Amino acid sequence: MLKAFRIISLLEGLSYIAILSVTLGFISRDHVSTLGMTHGILFMVYIMLAMSVSGDKKWPSWKLGLVILASLVPFAFIPTEVFLRKDEQKTTQEQQEPAV
Repeated sequence: MLKAFRIISLLEGLSYIAILSVTLGFISRDHVSTLGMTHGILFMVYIMLAMSVSGDKKWPSWKLGLVILASLVPFAFIPTEVFLRKDEQKTTQEQQEPAV
């Protein structure tokens, strides 16, 4: 589930940057509806996966709040990816350690 969330997080962040690129004039306004729909769907999936992963990982509510807040800030998907990667590595290490 965490791997899927990481992928959606990156796609959602990139789609947000694409929408901002339309606003700044880097991308034609002809693509607004396609980009908007894509970003909207990715955003909803991001929120659902964030809540699901939060429950699975037993994150405190402040951590879930920061992850959701990161979806609203341009380029915040980069530190979110770093955090999620570290969390995934920590989980992998815990699973590989032998039970004492």
